[in-house]
Parts: sequence; structure tokens; C-alpha cells
Amino acid sequence: MPSPTGQYSKPAVFFHWAMFLLVALAWLAIEVRGPAGAPGRLFWTNVHFWAGSLVFTLAVPRLLWRLWHGAPTEIDAPRLLAFLSRLVHLALYLFIFVQPLLGILMVNTGGHPVVLAGLGLHIQLIAPDPIARRVLKSAHVLIGNAFYWIVGLHALAAIGHHLVLRDNTLRRMSWAARGGRHSSRG
Repeated sequence: MPSPTGQYSKPAVFFHWAMFLLVALAWLAIEVRGPAGAPGRLFWTNVHFWAGSLVFTLAVPRLLWRLWHGAPTEIDAPRLLAFLSRLVHLALYLFIFVQPLLGILMVNTGGHPVVLAGLGLHIQLIAPDPIARRVLKSAHVLIGNAFYWIVGLHALAAIGHHLVLRDNTLRRMSWAARGGRHSSRG
């Protein structure tokens, strides 16, 4: 059910920005971890595993919240922009489920569990399979690289709405814009 205030609810804002930070952290960790044997590689690999696992863990309640609570009414926009917005949001939701799962399966088919350091949790969903590992690794890398562009497009669209179209799109997902206004649904 759409929010009567036009704002996203507090949980929706939390999920959005938590996902942003965790995805950014996962990308940072994989970019700075260095080659095999490099100092710090294990640390950054663990950061990547933790960030990806948390994305996957939060994806379920985020989707359930969205299905239960809905989103604010869409801002008036040309049909093409509204369609592209829905398409990008669908792709982002698919990404937060598919990318971490591909990562777990890729590590598993390489003969290892995903180990969450400090928790002692070992995630082993499938058996080793070198052929599947190559396919899963290619898919994980391809989707990860594609999403640099999708996330960038999403951010540029939000900035464009704010600076060019001068509508409320960016403010709807902001903590600051909530300034004292309470929604009974927040």
C-alpha cells in the first residue's frame, strides 16, 4: 500500500542505505584484496564474504517489507522514465539475491565452504565441481561488473531527478527529509 506522505518508511530507508553500504564494502574489499599470497588478502576476502552474506541476509526482510508495506506513490514522470525506473529497481532486487548466492556457490564448487570469520559459520551448499566453478565465477564477475553500471545509473538518475527535474525523488529515500514528519506507517 503506498505511503500517504510520499516518503519511504524508516525501515525501507534503512534497508536501502544498509544495502548500499554493504554492496560498496563488498566491492571495495574485492578490489583491494590483491593477488593470491598478498598481505591482507585473507582479511579483505573475509570482509567480502561478510558483506555479501549480510546483503543476502537483509535481502529477504527487505523484499518482505517492500511486498507488505509497498512503496510511495510514483512521482509523475514520462512513461519511458517510469518504465526504466521499475526495470532498474527490479534488477537491483535480483542482484541482492543472485550475486551473493553465486558467490557462495562459486566458493563451494571450488572445494571450500564460505567461512564467516569470528562466527565459525561454514556455508557449504554444494559439492566441489571445477567446471561449475568456472561458470559460476564468470557469472559472478560479469554480474558484479554489470552492476557497477546499474548502480551508477540508479545514482545518476536520483541526482538527475533532484538537480534537473527538481522533484522529490531523492528526498523520499533520505533520513534528513523526514525532518519531524511522521508517517503512522514508518
